[in-house]
Amino acid sequence: MTTSAALTPEQARARLHELTVIDVRTPGEYASGHLPGAHNVPLAQLDRALGALKHAALRGSLLVVCAGGDRSAQACRRLAAHGVAATALSGGTAAWAARGYDVHRAEGARAVWAMERQVRLAAGSLVLCGLLAGRRWPKARVLSAGIAGGLVFSALTDTCGMAHVLARLPCNRPRADGLDAALTALAGRRAGAR
Repeated sequence: MTTSAALTPEQARARLHELTVIDVRTPGEYASGHLPGAHNVPLAQLDRALGALKHAALRGSLLVVCAGGDRSAQACRRLAAHGVAATALSGGTAAWAARGYDVHRAEGARAVWAMERQVRLAAGSLVLCGLLAGRRWPKARVLSAGIAGGLVFSALTDTCGMAHVLARLPCNRPRADGLDAALTALAGRRAGAR
């Protein structure tokens, strides 16, 4: 099964009532603003949620969203490999919000940077540290070279090892009950749809 072409924010907004929206960003990103009715299933937890997502796809279309579209496209490919049809939101929540569409925020949620921004900060900081330390200890420049090599590998493979590491930070980790609540909500919708 293949994924459908991505929906534009305008198309998604017109069909929002018939879509099951799955937000694959980290819980912190999700809490700082998500599409109405979206269920948070972080990309790192996608395999755990596969059963619920298969059932949700049987009763209607899945729309997968992230900050800018990269992670949702990756999630759609992974779901397609398991026979689950899903469509990504073109431009992600950034494009949705830029058009002034409704964005829900969790009560008392603190803003968490998008994963792409966290990666840029971490990579830039490590490269800068390697270069500065390299002035005193030339071997420290290996750190900068390693990060540069990792960024090239990331671009060539469309993966990001640094994002996987940063996803383990406390602000990005799902609460123990967060994914369970999303899966329960998907199961409840499934039961209610019968």
